[in-house]
Amino acid sequence: MRTIELTYPHTLSIEDLPETVSAIGFFDGIHKGHQRVIQTAVEEAKQSGMESAVITFHPHPSVVLNKEKKHVKYITPMREKKEVLTRMNVDRLYIITFNKELSSLSPEDFIDHFIIGLNIKHLVAGFDFSYGHKGKGNMNVIGDHAKGLFTYTTVDKVINEGEKISSTRIRKLLDQGNVEKVQELLGRPLSISGKVIEGAKRGREIGFPTANIEINSDVLLPKPGIYAVKVIYKNTPYEGMASLGINPTFTADRVDLSLEVNIFDYNNDIYGEELQLQWFKFIRDEEKFDSVEELIDQIHHDEKVIRTYFS
Repeated sequence: MRTIELTYPHTLSIEDLPETVSAIGFFDGIHKGHQRVIQTAVEEAKQSGMESAVITFHPHPSVVLNKEKKHVKYITPMREKKEVLTRMNVDRLYIITFNKELSSLSPEDFIDHFIIGLNIKHLVAGFDFSYGHKGKGNMNVIGDHAKGLFTYTTVDKVINEGEKISSTRIRKLLDQGNVEKVQELLGRPLSISGKVIEGAKRGREIGFPTANIEINSDVLLPKPGIYAVKVIYKNTPYEGMASLGINPTFTADRVDLSLEVNIFDYNNDIYGEELQLQWFKFIRDEEKFDSVEELIDQIHHDEKVIRTYFS
């Protein structure tokens, strides 16, 4: 998949671009609703003999439009987004910088510049996609802006248990620690990637060595607690248990979260290595124990529960 980053105004020439079928949207999470939009574009491209594309935006529009919101955490950060889109057989990814200039574009100018100007011949979007200044452009009026130069498909909402699958719904589930339901809506486990960094080595001292994973500031994590996870290291999956929190038994005044994972049946040195962590089940809330012995007993119990879950 080829990735092209664009800022308004871009300098690409339509003569140099292939005729393309593109999906468009922010696509945070690339959940099953997003997947239907993207798959529709990929299949249409295949049938039409064109390249497939996804047009997305960064950062999230709320960072630019909401003065109080300076930073957004993403269900699917850009790195993971690229990996998922590659697996979906998307040929090219356009990442448009969302800034004040872009937000001020009229709907017609947005379509002229970023759809017609990118040689998009068929556009696929969700029913609630909007574009242009104050979101005044939408799938009900896009025909007026297309000027007969491209066709389009509007994809209806995808329902799960009577409710629309949405990024907002997934964010609420993550606040509850319900990673099992999140996996159902994503069609894959929630995953993050990070480097193994130096920790306090307390896990090793109590018989449960852990890999401390560096948390990227733009990653949306589930609520703190103990989780059943899988760790992908050099394309090999390992089962394990993760602790996300402040380690209250040892650190009374800590506020920043740490992420530690005990990888079952694995004890090699992996400092500095890159791991992918997949979240499967919330086991319990983090708690403060009166003694290290109580903590060790609980960890033994957690391990037993998680091994049973995966068996």
